[in-house]
Amino acid sequence: MGRRLLVVEDEEHLSDALRLNFEAEGYEVVVTADGQQAIDAFHEARHKEQPFDLVVLDLMLPRRSGYEVCQEIRNTDRDSPVLILSARSMVEDRVLAFDVGADQFLQKPFSLTELLARVRNLLARGEMRRTREPTPHAAILKFGAADVNFRSHDVKVRGVQQKLSALHLQLLRVFADNEGVVLTRDEILDKVWGTARTAETTRVVDNAVLALRKTFEDDPAAPRHFLSIRGAGYKFVRNPPPDVDQSHGGEP
Repeated sequence: MGRRLLVVEDEEHLSDALRLNFEAEGYEVVVTADGQQAIDAFHEARHKEQPFDLVVLDLMLPRRSGYEVCQEIRNTDRDSPVLILSARSMVEDRVLAFDVGADQFLQKPFSLTELLARVRNLLARGEMRRTREPTPHAAILKFGAADVNFRSHDVKVRGVQQKLSALHLQLLRVFADNEGVVLTRDEILDKVWGTARTAETTRVVDNAVLALRKTFEDDPAAPRHFLSIRGAGYKFVRNPPPDVDQSHGGEP
């Protein structure tokens, strides 16, 4: 069976064009015109054990917004890639889209070549997620007062269950896999979002790191685990020494 795509777009001329181009690439395509239809189609596909490999999602939709659709998807499926296509251009729109679990954001109007490249990239990453068998060291992370199971997506701090978005969990995994290494924003964007750096996406990285600090740090303003390295990027320290220098830990 070919890769299955769910396209959620209420502009008929655009949804028709997307369907034709995706089918020309060999994908099986289902199109819905509003948010509630998309949610229903997504759950029905999972129930029939024919899940979608990728969701291409507009934000401004009848009945349920794209944000709501993405959030509903993430409530039951943390791994299926979601690509946002939207005419919205505010940084806040991108930040909110990533916060509810979107993997990538492409602004309208867009290049068809770029769209198809992003779809191929997300499908490849989705396949790696499904086939990857994490080692015990990669599956479990303990630091500070936190216990994280990447396999079950179970996150606790001081024994209290925490809600972490799929992207924030992926960012945490990248930090854990690169403990003690300074990661530039470009590297983080590539490893987590699969996109190139712009002024807007740089802010997305900073906000995502801030979210991890708020979840895991005793004092987010004086972090001990998620450190800012001025002029370079960010570094994760699992077991900081008691006398760790806090002068470079906060916002750059």
